[in-house]
Parts: sequence; structure tokens; C-alpha cells
Amino acid sequence: MEHGPTFYAVAVVAVLISAVSKGGFGSGAGFVSAPLLALVMPPAQAVGLLLPLLMLMDVTSLKSYWRKWDWPHARLLMIGGVPGTLLGWWLFRSISADGVRLMVGAMALGFVLFQIARQRRWLRPPPGDRGTPAGLFWGTITGFTSFVSHAGGPPATMYLLGAGLDKTTYQATTVIVFWFINAIKLPFYLALGMFTAESALVNFILGPIAVAGVFIGVWAHDLVEEKLFFRLTYALLAVAGGKLIYDALT
Repeated sequence: MEHGPTFYAVAVVAVLISAVSKGGFGSGAGFVSAPLLALVMPPAQAVGLLLPLLMLMDVTSLKSYWRKWDWPHARLLMIGGVPGTLLGWWLFRSISADGVRLMVGAMALGFVLFQIARQRRWLRPPPGDRGTPAGLFWGTITGFTSFVSHAGGPPATMYLLGAGLDKTTYQATTVIVFWFINAIKLPFYLALGMFTAESALVNFILGPIAVAGVFIGVWAHDLVEEKLFFRLTYALLAVAGGKLIYDALT
């Protein structure tokens, strides 16, 4: 496909939001990147294009949060992420482009509803450590949604918020978890043919934006009010999700 000005305008916004979120500002907002990109390119290609950039963001953010994570909770999510990744691979290779578009759109709208429910306290994770079965269950859901649309944030959040972690420990735990899950997704994306020489060139162009965005997110982690950022991101996500569902069904 042709990567003209419209594509790069959307791609820069999508990558920057994801990178800033990876750095710790607006945690969870990075899910907007896949639905946004799927508006200007086939959804499977959008998901594939993002993975190397997300891995670059993971490596960049690891230094700032090194060993600040909660290892027992991270380990359970990582172990559970393995069967979730396998499930995502099995489903992804079995559905059409419109099926992928529908899944990405549904997850986008679901994420917005999830955040609204959390903010209005309609949805509250149980307090305290819920043990190994809960960690493995949410890890499996995290691996699956991450594989399909880089949307592992909500299920990981449902598990980690109940653990009573402080803001930095929570962010560091998500950093190490998604570093691992993104790494194990790589060979499956390769097997599905989701990387091309063309996508590698786009990754090279967008790579500096991904790195810069992470450092912006780390800087803003404790200094800047997140409310406006979240509102803009969720509005973009709702529009993108609705458009993808409409395109898939018509």
C-alpha cells in the first residue's frame, strides 16, 4: 500500500500516544495505536507494523523502571501469557481481514467502556492478592488480547489493581510483562507473514518517534496531569473502533 502524508500523520500520532503511555504517562492509553493505524491500512498489517516499535519502546522504558516491578505478580501474568499468545495465533490465522477488523474495533470500544466503568466505580477489582489461579487466568487473557490487537492492558489492569501496587511499581510491572509477551509474539507474527520489507522501512522512520515518546512519558509520569490526555485518547479510540466495526459489517 502507498504510505503517503495521511498515513504518516495517523502513524505518528498512534506511535507517539503508545510510546508516551509505555513511558508511564497515561498508562493503558497506548491501545489506541492499533485501531488508529487500522483506519489507514489493513488491520493485520497494522498490528504487525506496531510490534517492532512496541518492542523498541519496551527496551527503552526498561532502564527507567528496572527492578521496580513486583516480580511475583509479573511472573504469573507472563506464564499465563504463553497459552494466551498461542490462542491468539490460532484464531488470527483462521479469520478474514474483516474478522480482524471487527475484533480490533470491538476491543477498542470495549476498552473505552472498561475505562468508563472503572472511573465511575461500576467495575472494581477485588482487593488483595488473589493467588496463582487468578494471575494465570488474567495472564492468559492478557496474552490473547495483546496478540490480536496489542490490547493486553485492560486484563492486566484488572489483575494488578487488586494487588495494591503504587503507581511506579504498577507501571514497572506492566513494562516487564509486555516486554516478555511482545517478545514471544514475534515468531508467531513472522509465521503469519505480518512483516515485510516495506513495514521494516516504516519502522525505521518511526523508530525515533517511539524512543522520544517513551522519554516524554517517563518525564511526565509524576509531573503532568493525565486527565486531558486520557479524554482525547479515548475519544480517538471510540471513533476508530466504531469506524472499524462499521467497515467490517458493511
